[in-house]
Order: sequence, then C-alpha cells, then structure tokens
Amino acid sequence: MSAQEYELIKEDDEKSLRKYRKHCMQEMHERLSFGPKFEGVYDLDSGEDFLEVIEKEHRLTVVVVHIYKDGVQGCEALNSCMDCLTTEYPSVKFCRISAAATGAGERFPDDVLPALLVYKAGELLGNFLAVTQHFSEEFFATDVEAFLNEYGLLPEKECGPGADENEADCHVE
Repeated sequence: MSAQEYELIKEDDEKSLRKYRKHCMQEMHERLSFGPKFEGVYDLDSGEDFLEVIEKEHRLTVVVVHIYKDGVQGCEALNSCMDCLTTEYPSVKFCRISAAATGAGERFPDDVLPALLVYKAGELLGNFLAVTQHFSEEFFATDVEAFLNEYGLLPEKECGPGADENEADCHVE
C-alpha cells in the first residue's frame, strides 16, 4: 500500500468516525433532553396498573392520576380537562382510574372525588382530594393547569404546531 492510499483510507476512517460520533451525540442529546413522550390519557384498569405506572415510569416523568367515579360531579369535566392537557404537556403521563378499580375504593368515597395524585420518581408530590372545590362550578383545562402550576407540579409547557387553535377546544362546561 502506498503512502497516498494509506492517507486516503485514514481520511475516510476519520470522516466516518466523526459522522458516527455526531450521530451518537445527537441520539444521546435527544434521550436526555426530552425524555419519553405520551399521547392521550392512559386508562388504568386495576390497582396493579396504578402501582406499575407510578413505580416503573422514567424518574424524570411527572405522572398525574385522576381517581374518579362515574356520576360524581366534576369527574367527567376533569377527565375532559386532562384530555386537553395531554396535548400541551406531552412529557407528562396523564392517567385515570375509577375509584372501584384501585382496590381501595373504600378510601375514595364520593365526597373526596375527583381526586388528583401527582407522582415523580415514585414519590407522591401532590394529593388533592375533592379537587374541584378549588374551581368554580364551570371549570376548564386552563383552570386545572393553573392549579397544578400553582404547586409547581407541571414542567414547562410544550406547545406543538397549532396549539393556539386547539386551545379553544379545551374548554369544558
């Protein structure tokens, strides 16, 4: 192999190595900077599902769990608000579970519903029973968002394209 051929191969190797390093750095940056993304509200069917979502979620992910019961005032409206908040906070995992499905239904009588529990890294950060008492009779996703932000429980807002258009759709009566 001539010196000229050796230099060409060496140059190609260095270019390939730089390209590979750049690709690896991009992947690492994406994983560390943004974390997992979620779409929609996750319905939990059992107490086991509830524990699993809290214990096994990424340590940087905020998990908001709505405990509800059909027919209890405010539960349906809060469900709709959470549907709207998922589009603005894709890094937050929003979940809902019926009080009966938790396996501890007796701990959630109608007068403490709807309840919102907020977790991060398996730790309970917020426990709000009868959460709708903090809102007016008619409340919207922006009211729930402001409430959670008041306690510092939501990360920076992540608005995607068309977020302003969707905001009007997120009002619940």
